[in-house]
Amino acid sequence: MAKETLTRLGLYLAKKAINKAILSKMTGISTFRLSQLSINSKSHLRAKELFLIALAIEVNPSELLEFVCDGVKLPSQSQS
Repeated sequence: MAKETLTRLGLYLAKKAINKAILSKMTGISTFRLSQLSINSKSHLRAKELFLIALAIEVNPSELLEFVCDGVKLPSQSQS
């Protein structure tokens, strides 16, 4: 069985020692969805989910967005 690695959101929540069950109750996001967002890189975090998570853990949504999107770049454009 392949070892699961954490997504950027998963790393952030782990660093902050956030309990997903409590976070689920605070945000209305299911624990299953939170787990998927934390371990499955193919699960796409919605803006509303990010905002609710940030409010629940009392951080600025832009801080969480910057952490989660670290390394995201525009595709390089070839010049004609």
